Amino acid sequence: MNTRNLKLSTEWLLILTLAIFKLALHFLTNANYELHRDIYLYLALADYPDWGYITVPPFTPLIGKLAMALFGDSAFAIGFFPALIGAISVIVIALIVKELGGKTPTGVAWAVVLACAAFILSPSFLRSNTFLMPVPFDQFAWLLSGYFIVKLVKQQNPRYWIHLGVLWGLAFLNKYAIVFFALAFFLALLLTSDRRLIRSKYFGIGLLLGFLIILPNLIWQQAHNWPVIGHMEELRRTQLVNVRVGDFIMLQFLMNLHAVILWLCGLGFLLFSQAGRKFRVLGLTFLFTVFILMVLSGKAYYTLGVYSMMFAAGGVAIENWFAERRRFLKPAMLAVMILIFLPVLPYSLPVLSFDKMAAYAQASKKFGLEGALMWEDGRIHALPQDYADMTGWRELAEIVTETYQSLSEAEKSSCAIYAENYGQAGAIKYHGKKRGLPEPVCFHETFLLWAPDSVTQQTLIYVNDELGQDIQQLFAKIELAGQVDNEYFRENGVQVYLCQNPRDGFKELYQEKVGRLKNRYKK
Repeated sequence: MNTRNLKLSTEWLLILTLAIFKLALHFLTNANYELHRDIYLYLALADYPDWGYITVPPFTPLIGKLAMALFGDSAFAIGFFPALIGAISVIVIALIVKELGGKTPTGVAWAVVLACAAFILSPSFLRSNTFLMPVPFDQFAWLLSGYFIVKLVKQQNPRYWIHLGVLWGLAFLNKYAIVFFALAFFLALLLTSDRRLIRSKYFGIGLLLGFLIILPNLIWQQAHNWPVIGHMEELRRTQLVNVRVGDFIMLQFLMNLHAVILWLCGLGFLLFSQAGRKFRVLGLTFLFTVFILMVLSGKAYYTLGVYSMMFAAGGVAIENWFAERRRFLKPAMLAVMILIFLPVLPYSLPVLSFDKMAAYAQASKKFGLEGALMWEDGRIHALPQDYADMTGWRELAEIVTETYQSLSEAEKSSCAIYAENYGQAGAIKYHGKKRGLPEPVCFHETFLLWAPDSVTQQTLIYVNDELGQDIQQLFAKIELAGQVDNEYFRENGVQVYLCQNPRDGFKELYQEKVGRLKNRYKK
């Protein structure tokens, strides 16, 4: 084997080792807690394949269906593809490093180590690659876009517009946020001499292919009165209203604090250095993405997808600047990243029990980590919000199951289950499927579209955090069957009621309400 082939083999051995390490982190931890509330929704959507849903495109539910078909419905199986996409991301980061170039024969290796370690040790990306959600696949699409952009401008080969068009089309079917990245890239491109690449016919071909890929989802949206618009308005009203510009900017530094020097060096390398100037469009894309999302009051983590590209640029920058002198700074930077990461490991992966995690979170507040405990409501809580969404669901489903099983066969055949939100409905559907529970009825999220237009049942198992006045008036017999007692559960105290002997007007009220709600999604 010649020297060049030996060098390539060594580099790839390093890259694959880093990717396998990333994969192992998730395989060892992704079954430690229960499934996240949002995952229950995506698994429910997987049972109803379609080109769109009220709040998300079809890609993530399809991945969920594939995971269950291949590996079963365990927590480990459902976390398989997010973990895998995280490992593949490590490889793509290394490929970007190689395209940007190291300065010395050993330079690429150190650049790869620093760039990939920044990603592997990122609490934000570790959390993303734990969940079967659109986020990890969206972040990967942004990273892969960065790789194709580097190839496009480095080779001045307009055929890469086809790669980008197809990728953006597929990414759109996963999460609509790819639009922000694409917009930022086009704005950046117009400010550089690489804008001449737009004049190629392949630019039009790429756009056409991307449009054809997303067209079925657009048709679905149009047929259902564009629910994505209503979802974005609700998101802005209930969650994004709590986003403050100062917090947004601060979190851009805190989300990847361990690698803040690295990605800042990468940004400077792309914008100002002689070696990185030909890839300036990548640095401008980063800046425009952050700016657009800040102006639109996006959540801070919406920008995460562009940081992995900056890690790659930072690895190359550090190697180029310290290839011949102060070489000790490269291992020193790696050591610093590890030391900063270790205290936040419990926030990154579910490695502690809930009792220990709550105690750790309380102790870590004095060190400035309370920001990791801020929920969508803008307040500080005992646990990170994602963790509070990963417990209590099995207990809730068990209470519903026991209530259902206590009924006679005649009562079971005329029993409906109602859940107030998609987390409750998804968990009951998931855990109750093997126990013979009927499909839960819910008016929240896409569950609404599956709700029957009328009811004939005489018994209702009602799940909510309180017993509403309307329910009390509609049933002659109501008893509390149980409630969740889990202090770490986001919906701790949620109650399960057994409602029997419906009064006159129940069926009519149900039919009127479900019809009115469904009309929002009809042209």
